[in-house]
Amino acid sequence: MTRPIGIFDSGVGGLTVLGALRERLPGEDLVYLGDTARLPYGTKSAATVQRYALNAAAHLAEHDVKLLVVACNTASSYALDALTAASPVPVIGVVEPGARAALATGARRIGVIGTEGTVRSGAYQTALARLAPSVEVEAVACPLLVPLAEEGWGDHPVTDEVARIYLEPLLARGVETVILGCTHYPLLRPSLERVVGPRVRLVDSASAVAETLARDHAGLLGTTGRRPGAIRLELTDASDRFLRITRAILGADPERLELVDI
Repeated sequence: MTRPIGIFDSGVGGLTVLGALRERLPGEDLVYLGDTARLPYGTKSAATVQRYALNAAAHLAEHDVKLLVVACNTASSYALDALTAASPVPVIGVVEPGARAALATGARRIGVIGTEGTVRSGAYQTALARLAPSVEVEAVACPLLVPLAEEGWGDHPVTDEVARIYLEPLLARGVETVILGCTHYPLLRPSLERVVGPRVRLVDSASAVAETLARDHAGLLGTTGRRPGAIRLELTDASDRFLRITRAILGADPERLELVDI
């Protein structure tokens, strides 16, 4: 029996990371936990986010995961050190891969949009300053974007207007690349692309996380040529809305979905 890769997020936005992992590592078994009963993490205190993240990691450990992917920017910002210290397996967050992907665009002015918690933590600002001290970084909290993503309004005039209000300060400062500092935000890409225009790059961390995992943890993978890996989805609250978004992201009904209590 092969050990799966564990992935968790506060909701279903982290399925964008799961999708990137499935594309990059099709032979891997994946188990995904969406803590939909407690979202959003982005408005919670650091201590609460850390507690929720440790609970999620402990639950995934029961599946004997070989790697843990924190597909939540807020949890990566506040809880990555605690998760790494507590976990018996390697832990990969989304902040560092996202920062590296943004720098790879060659931008000298980078904007970051995220939840209140992610922006308040300064995690992206710190990572970018460490990797490229001369790069200018501006960050803006966008608390209304996650509800719009969960509602399925990724290509909608209301989302366009909300995004325009949030992004105007960044665009006025001449940012060349914007990091989507929440795994829900790729679901809003049509609206976000209209707002930023063709000259500004949008970077999300999903594909960067998949590449980081494949590069840095190849010894734990080694599944080339295997059958297609299984996907197991677990949610702490399986409302019709979450199921609709799950279908939209995966392009089909989930193969295996369970309601869990953590």
